[in-house]
Amino acid sequence: MLDVLRNAPAPLSVADMAEQLGVHVNTARFHLDALVETGEVIGSVEQPSGPGRPRTVYVPRPGMDRAGTRNYRLLARILLGQLASTGPDAGQAAQDAGRAWGRFLVDRPEPFQSLTMEQAVVRLTTLLDDLGFAPRSEAEPGMPGVIRLRHCPFLELAEEHGPLVCRIHLGLMQGALTELGAPLAATELEPFAEPDACLVHLRHSDAG
Repeated sequence: MLDVLRNAPAPLSVADMAEQLGVHVNTARFHLDALVETGEVIGSVEQPSGPGRPRTVYVPRPGMDRAGTRNYRLLARILLGQLASTGPDAGQAAQDAGRAWGRFLVDRPEPFQSLTMEQAVVRLTTLLDDLGFAPRSEAEPGMPGVIRLRHCPFLELAEEHGPLVCRIHLGLMQGALTELGAPLAATELEPFAEPDACLVHLRHSDAG
């Protein structure tokens, strides 16, 4: 239906659409109403050229077709490749970017609220879970311990640009913990430390 509207030399009415598609008028009206509801089609009342009720005619909303294929992985590869080519400071730049986004994405505590180590780990693992890392915190009571990441949402990119992607991941966690004012820090990310997991090492810090 959208293709018919895009290829039409002039706005089309419900009856026009039904005729071109070979469907009942009520069927055409139902689908046009749905497209108007989603914002993909615009309906307007046509100025009458003679007696009779004015027609409602339809045109596709101007702009790029938003239903097309996306390829964000290619975009990520392009940007990571460019970053990798900038030299020895690329890893630090990746980690800094991760820190900035970690601070932005984490669920911050209320003003004047200080989080315990356990509360900070919960908020960090919640963030990592939301991002698709399938984290599992493993620590003795009162000890920072490690977080096991059982899924990598950027696995193919990590396999191709591991040093940069993993530095972004570590930066995300460091930025989040900084924003939380947490009494612990993420000091190391061991990529693929186990066949089915990466390990994040935590330690006590003086934050808070």
